[in-house]
Amino acid sequence: MASIYGEPAVIRRIEQRSAVHKVTSNGTIAAAVMVFAAIAAVITANSPAFEVVEEVLHAPLSLGIGPATFSISIEGFVNDFLMAIFFLLVGIELKYEMTVGQLRKPRQAALPMLAAVGGVAAPAVIYLALNAGGAVHGWATPIATDIAFALGVMSLLGDRIAPATKVFFQTLAIADDILAIVVIALFYGQTPNVAWVAASLGVVIVLWIIARMKVYSAKPYMLVGLVLWVCMYNSGIHATLAGVILAFFLPARSDVRLSKLGNWLDARARELDDTYDDESHVLGQHDFTTAAVRVERVMHHVTPPLERMERYISVPVNFVILPIFAFVNAQVRIVDMDLATIIADPVTKGVYFGAVLGKPIGIILVTWLLVHIGFAKLPKHVDWPQIIAVGIMGGLGFTMSILISGLAFPDPSEVMAAKCAILAGSVTSAILGLLFVHVASAVRERREAREHAIDLDDES
Repeated sequence: MASIYGEPAVIRRIEQRSAVHKVTSNGTIAAAVMVFAAIAAVITANSPAFEVVEEVLHAPLSLGIGPATFSISIEGFVNDFLMAIFFLLVGIELKYEMTVGQLRKPRQAALPMLAAVGGVAAPAVIYLALNAGGAVHGWATPIATDIAFALGVMSLLGDRIAPATKVFFQTLAIADDILAIVVIALFYGQTPNVAWVAASLGVVIVLWIIARMKVYSAKPYMLVGLVLWVCMYNSGIHATLAGVILAFFLPARSDVRLSKLGNWLDARARELDDTYDDESHVLGQHDFTTAAVRVERVMHHVTPPLERMERYISVPVNFVILPIFAFVNAQVRIVDMDLATIIADPVTKGVYFGAVLGKPIGIILVTWLLVHIGFAKLPKHVDWPQIIAVGIMGGLGFTMSILISGLAFPDPSEVMAAKCAILAGSVTSAILGLLFVHVASAVRERREAREHAIDLDDES
């Protein structure tokens, strides 16, 4: 079949784009980029460049029109604005799962979602037990799981992790994100400014009206979403939640009647064939190009705005926003600090053991109880070693935990202790998870080999 691309150079460009897409859609590579950004941040923080970086991060960004001005530091821009785009992607994934994914089937999603509740409660309890009478306000720091980071590490295990286990873990991590978003909204906002809260509600109503009018262009939603972010930033409610709210108003349907699309395309194909003149330059074939543009516009609208927005922002979020966030927030300077003091700090212990011990305890215990009492069954091809691996990997709380630590601790020394614990806990959970799966796989392979040998002896 002949290619529709007439020039070899065009074909090469298409192939190059395909190769780039394979790289940018690889979760392992995305996780590695974020890890390298965090490592670069730690190295920078402990080098002579630290003071320069700190000065840059605290430099103001200002935008003004006449007497109206808006100012935010570069660090605040990263943590409040860029992370709102990250939360937009999180919200899109949540809506996708609730529409056509695991979360649309309550019984199928119940086991991992309830396991996520255990994975949030146990770390919080461990943190509070180690910080009784102290910095109790940081209890939410170890509750989160970084879905991108954890799935990236899990992908390193290849077929040692069953596809059903990855689905179980992804559902669990999505539920974990929902709980973390609720915690941020309820416990880590500032004193609300009534006027700006009212303005935020007004903007949400505008989004609802646009959705009810069945507007299928993403641009109006984004413009109103930007206004919503400004209102929420000034309201005292954490501005990143604007991204989640915006995601839930993006249409998940297409305004093209898909059942009629095939026949319509057949008609347009005949029209293109009739209007094409192979002896004329393409710039002179107005009827042909007009028909082609019409097809292009319709095909653009086949994809729902929700999916189009995910396509637009997923690569920037994974390869730009999250690495920048990691670099900005992993500035852990230990050269001027007493490591023994940091290790002995109850905040460090609470965050570290909350993630490394609390996550697996909560996830595994709740899953075992629900299966044991007959409320649910393990998914097909998922066994208990895989569930234990999921519990251990749940301790990878990098992005969300760092975000919560910045909101939870007013004292810079507590923030530093929490960040040290988050980095150490994420590394520990990743290493323990990888080691456990490798050991469990080796044990299973030896057992299967022995059983196979016994079967051969019986046959002989």
